[in-house]
Amino acid sequence: MTQRAPLVVITGASSGIGQALALRFHQAGYRLGLMARRVQEVQSWAEAIKMGAASYEIYSADVADIDSIVAAGQACLARQGVPDVVIANAGISIGMDSAIVQDLGVMAKTFATNNIGVAATFQPFIASMTQRGSGTLVGIGSVAGIRGLPGHGAYCASKAAVIAYCESLRGELKPSGVKVVTICPGYIDTPLTKKNRYAMPFLMPPEAFATEAFAAIEAGASYRVIPWQMGVVAKLLRLLPNALFDKALAGRARKPRQVDKPDTPDKPDKPDKTDKPN
Repeated sequence: MTQRAPLVVITGASSGIGQALALRFHQAGYRLGLMARRVQEVQSWAEAIKMGAASYEIYSADVADIDSIVAAGQACLARQGVPDVVIANAGISIGMDSAIVQDLGVMAKTFATNNIGVAATFQPFIASMTQRGSGTLVGIGSVAGIRGLPGHGAYCASKAAVIAYCESLRGELKPSGVKVVTICPGYIDTPLTKKNRYAMPFLMPPEAFATEAFAAIEAGASYRVIPWQMGVVAKLLRLLPNALFDKALAGRARKPRQVDKPDTPDKPDKPDKTDKPN
């Protein structure tokens, strides 16, 4: 009997990091289960690169809606079987100001997508992976989760929670043989970073990120910062006393709020929302 190719499930597969990861896993011979809100964009991309129809399935899902993403996971199990790798990649990033009551809704939406969405992405697959005794769950955190940045309260807090959640889950699933990998990107050149008003050191193309992330996932690394230079920066920032850290960030430009827009602050802006995180 011919052995089936391994299966990877990726949320937020319509652009950026998610799309780059999908391409890298496809090149490695994986079948793909692609989950996104923008299904047509995923379909158009798959057709444009001439991906064989038998090598992928697309599932419409909103990770901020528990029922939606769980249903997509269950559909994937029924159509493609138990995956070898599940990557919870979808996320949003919107600046916030805690003094503005409307921004509390921004924080709630960010947590619903970036945190509950990660757990809901994993949930349908855990029992089957545990029963099989193998599999890898990948949470996409961020260097922004290592230390809080002014104006980034919702995003930094949500990514810190992703890191802690994956660490907890890793301990829970270790006896079962299921691995949990935490990937923390630095600045990746995606739509999520396009509106940033500040310098982004070691900015990395998504394809280069996907290559390094694929290697870390295949190796079963428990935690990896990509690129490695940002890992060094993050450790140094973590070691800085609060007074020095606060001074270093004083006056730093903040991420645009949902109603902000560079150069035209009087016009409402769309959220910096995307199907991938960072």
